[in-house]
Amino acid sequence: MRTGLARRVLAAGLVSLVAVAGCGVQPSDAISAGDPPSGAVAPTVGPTVAPAMKITLYLVKNGRLSAVTRPGRGLSQADTLALLAAGPTATEQAHGLTTDVPPGADPFSVTAKPTGRLVVTLSTPAGELSTLAVAQIVCTAAATVLESPAQITVAGAGQSVRLRNCPG
Repeated sequence: MRTGLARRVLAAGLVSLVAVAGCGVQPSDAISAGDPPSGAVAPTVGPTVAPAMKITLYLVKNGRLSAVTRPGRGLSQADTLALLAAGPTATEQAHGLTTDVPPGADPFSVTAKPTGRLVVTLSTPAGELSTLAVAQIVCTAAATVLESPAQITVAGAGQSVRLRNCPG
């Protein structure tokens, strides 16, 4: 007798499941929703897709500024400037690139001021930097700012170099 009751309960359950499933969304034609999306696509960041980000530094070659890009991402403005004080890589040196920014200039700090101005503070007196070293710092700092041209003041040890734009 129990087997018959179990079969009836199972049959009732199946009939109920079929009835509920038949009450779903009814098929329809395509519904117009307007134009497709347009515009720039944001980069996808995830475990399978790595963004191709680059760091731009201004090094010196034959007494002139030379923009150099390195692979990298997520560096702060201060860490990017510290790369100038660390000097060129072996490959960059082989291509004749140098730096006028002294190793003692690091650590750097960068403070954003109103109207797109930046103040770059270094650990050495700003007045003792060569013109090329100041230009390297200014152009590298400007490359880290989305809106350009950024005006940059280089300061250190109570001295500052007047507000500048990247000459390049």
